[in-house]
Amino acid sequence: MVMHELPDDSRPREKLLARGPAALSDRELLALLLRTGFAGKGVLELAGELLAPPPIGFGGIAGLLHAGAAELEPIKGLGPAKRAELLAVLELARRALAEQLRTREVFDAPEAVKQYLALHLARRPYEVFAVLFLDSQNRLIALEELFRGTLGQTSVYPREVAMRALQHHAASVVLAHNHPSGSVEPSAADQSLTQTLRAALALLDIRVLDHVIVGPGAALSMAERGLM
Repeated sequence: MVMHELPDDSRPREKLLARGPAALSDRELLALLLRTGFAGKGVLELAGELLAPPPIGFGGIAGLLHAGAAELEPIKGLGPAKRAELLAVLELARRALAEQLRTREVFDAPEAVKQYLALHLARRPYEVFAVLFLDSQNRLIALEELFRGTLGQTSVYPREVAMRALQHHAASVVLAHNHPSGSVEPSAADQSLTQTLRAALALLDIRVLDHVIVGPGAALSMAERGLM
């Protein structure tokens, strides 16, 4: 059923205004953002396909919002304006989480830390090693991607991490990298790297608070796992 054939109280916009955004499904919220479909496909159907599991869609809201411009461009029904709006929503989410982490200790918002890192790293097709630099109150100073690698490995140099931490006057850091394969389980190499960086930064009195591994739709904290 296309949008104009729905009863007034079932149309996403009217439903949202009457009952609040929480009353809408993911498909309805996305349809509201997209506004229109195209000939032969209504906006609700288009939204449903975008949220469908791969290879049809992106596997839900998180997968769609993690998608980059290049992944959205080939999709029929997503013209430049709609792609720009979806990318703007993603950037607003990043900035909102960054603002939260700049005003609160990361220990107070562990889920926000994982979400923030996932929004930056989860959909990359290659491995990225990033660092959250924190002040003496464990609030965010900056997030930097320091190293990039292939699908299988990334070369991480402790000296470069230490130099950037000193330049930011960081008191502590949260390490992060992505697993493009999808599994977020830490490997033996991940644990070894964490210990190497902890030892190197400890010489400068800089603490490593956590190492977060992200993948499409998932994030793991090594600190929460007791691996730090």
